[in-house]
Amino acid sequence: MWLQECGDDLTPRPALPGDIDADIAIVGAGFTGLWTAYHLLRHDPTLRVVVLEREIAGWGASGRNGGWCSALFPAAWSRVTAEHGQDAADRLRLRLRQAVDDVGSFCVEHGVDARFAKGGTLSLVRSSAQLDRRYGDQEWLDAEAAQQRLAATSLLGAEYTPHCAALDPARLVRGLARVVEGLGATLYEQTRVIDIAPGQVLTEHGTVKAELVVRATEGYTADLPSAHRDLAPLWSLIIATEPLPDDVWTSIGWRERETVTDGRHLIIYAQRTADGRIVFGGRGAPYLFGSATTGSSGHDATYGLLERTLHDLLPQTRDARITHKWGGVLGVPRDWMPAVAIDRSQGLAWGGGYVGDGVALSGLAGWTLADLLLGRDTDETRLPWVGHRWKRWEPEPLRWLGIQTMTAVMASADKVEQRTGHTARRAKLLDRLVGG
Repeated sequence: MWLQECGDDLTPRPALPGDIDADIAIVGAGFTGLWTAYHLLRHDPTLRVVVLEREIAGWGASGRNGGWCSALFPAAWSRVTAEHGQDAADRLRLRLRQAVDDVGSFCVEHGVDARFAKGGTLSLVRSSAQLDRRYGDQEWLDAEAAQQRLAATSLLGAEYTPHCAALDPARLVRGLARVVEGLGATLYEQTRVIDIAPGQVLTEHGTVKAELVVRATEGYTADLPSAHRDLAPLWSLIIATEPLPDDVWTSIGWRERETVTDGRHLIIYAQRTADGRIVFGGRGAPYLFGSATTGSSGHDATYGLLERTLHDLLPQTRDARITHKWGGVLGVPRDWMPAVAIDRSQGLAWGGGYVGDGVALSGLAGWTLADLLLGRDTDETRLPWVGHRWKRWEPEPLRWLGIQTMTAVMASADKVEQRTGHTARRAKLLDRLVGG
């Protein structure tokens, strides 16, 4: 839906014409790659920066996500604190909050109408089990106050944080691509990268030789033979309603365009769009054997579940027509810790592993990668996620078995908690599956 209605000309840019040289080659024209190019050229406009994209800019997760520009970090803050200390964890948390505002400032500075609205996030609490799991470090709204913000069912309360904006991700990524071109980068679309080797990117149309290469492929990293097991491509699916009439919105509330989730294990996420739709997404679609990044096996069942979940949460939507259904893959590290890093001996830098929290985090990644590539010692390059090395995912069929088991445990735990209202004992297995 986002790309279809972003108002941009989606005609592909020319493909790579053959072998070329560059100072820095970036693989992937999504948020991570484009933010990296943006910050590189802001620091040094003389750089020859080439961005290679298999489809068109924003075709992947950057143009099809739920539109949450949040300060969320996939790894638990307790883990970051335990591994790096309280000061480092606090610096990362504050910098992530700034990253949300950085996106808004970019849109204002460059005239990119991404429908940015910083209404914060409501994390609904709808059972005793979810109440036990609430973060505790956010503003607590009791049932009445939460109901005034969003007239959802079974509300016991909600946690609220102001550090999130709803936006149109396709408008943002397409606008970012235009700005990057204006700064001097060259984008080659319809150019499939076969693999990355030290100092070069091998594509179906030729080889790009560069002193430094940036791998910014997130969920599609599994398509590269040299990095096949670095990130697992997990699917997230979304439905969108037609624009809802004013009387329905009056009954629902949701006046500040807050992003919305609740405390279940199998994540859901939602936003009210600028044109009055509800975009509602969630996890649970089957992982495809061999880390396949295309295919639709089992998606119809997940779309049906999303629609039922939306109607259960907001019965006011039962008569609303579902106009769009789509999905895509997100990149998941084995240890759930996102990272940015550089290996100068290999001439390679990379960023990713956002586990679905990448709209703002990718902006911070691009800022940091640019500093690392240019050899700058900054506050960003000293953040605790810099230099983290991922443990590789298990080979198949162990990878498939582990991910399917993890998804099944999440779904089963949610059913138990919905039925009983109490925390499911099997939920404790999730920590071992994620961290093992």
